[in-house]
Amino acid sequence: MVVVVSVLARLAWTYLVPNGANFVDLHVYVGGAETLEHPGALYDYVYAEQTPDFPLPFTYPPFAAVVFYPLSLLPFGVVAFIWQLGIFAALYGVARTSLRLLGHTDTRAAMLWTAVGIWTEPLRSTFDYGQINVLLVLAVLWAVQSNRWWLSGLLVGLAAGIKLTPAVAGLYFVGVRRWMVAVFSALVFFGTIGLSALVVGEQARYYFTDLLGDARRIGPIGTSFNQSWRGAISRILGQDAGYGPVVLAALLLTAVLALLAWRAIGTADRLGGIVIVGLFGLLLSPISWTHHWVWLIPLMIWLLHGPLRERLGARVLGWGWLALTLIGVPWLLSFAQPTIWEIGRPWQLAWAGLVYPVATLATLGWIAVSGRAADRSPSPSGDPAR
Repeated sequence: MVVVVSVLARLAWTYLVPNGANFVDLHVYVGGAETLEHPGALYDYVYAEQTPDFPLPFTYPPFAAVVFYPLSLLPFGVVAFIWQLGIFAALYGVARTSLRLLGHTDTRAAMLWTAVGIWTEPLRSTFDYGQINVLLVLAVLWAVQSNRWWLSGLLVGLAAGIKLTPAVAGLYFVGVRRWMVAVFSALVFFGTIGLSALVVGEQARYYFTDLLGDARRIGPIGTSFNQSWRGAISRILGQDAGYGPVVLAALLLTAVLALLAWRAIGTADRLGGIVIVGLFGLLLSPISWTHHWVWLIPLMIWLLHGPLRERLGARVLGWGWLALTLIGVPWLLSFAQPTIWEIGRPWQLAWAGLVYPVATLATLGWIAVSGRAADRSPSPSGDPAR
């Protein structure tokens, strides 16, 4: 009943509250895909109807346009409604799969996490913009859960072909020595490039040679919604820090803590392992919008239901993350920033914008010093096939 009320409340917010949702990213998915009917136009497309201060280009790999093309054949209102239902289902899948990786089979807990998760900042922005990240996180979690190397590799490779960020999951499969998964996911990813090249031709080469790595095209580095290290440090310095010494030092510290946390929990804890990799990827990326931080849902589930759940630190971090995401600190800070493009801001706003990176460091640090929990970490389906 709780999850039904939560879903209906979210739909009411979308359709009954002024500016309840603008679906700007979904417009980009559909509009960009529609340009496939006009060869050579994919990366010239921009959506500016609701975003005049930042016309939104199609920033995804060309394979994404191929996948999204069927959506362009339907009325947008129908697409938006179905998309929301898909997000609800995917969020439930994320919660259910996370719990199953911990050995929990009670569907009520998954429903409760779905009901609450809908109102966390990563999901609120996902619904508002019509984003796809929940589906990609679910694909990676399924890949981690599956013992079939070909299925795991297929899921990760396709997810990376749609949006590059899931490719960081390859680090997890290398770390647990599932070599076939890592290799096959790379082959599938390159297969998506080959397929898209057949469909969009020169635009595929253009994306992977000229556009890849151009963070300015993705969006404003300094906005409070960007919770990567590059965004956080840029706000403090008052200019784009790029991957300069300060950002590299922060990333090195994160990598060390992530490695220590990985060693502390052991490879048998599959949910803990992939969450650590996911968090590292979020801080490594030049831009990690709040809707990229869907990984916080599996993190909170791991902290409050996982092998260290009885420890005070796990409860403090778990409930602390839940409070942060329900409040939506980056969202609150966005009301105080001059514009999304202006990087400089008062020092208190700049330092407050470190909220997700600093909380992530605290979480990784606590896991690293909490003691090895591999022997207590359930693995109901046994060791994954290599």
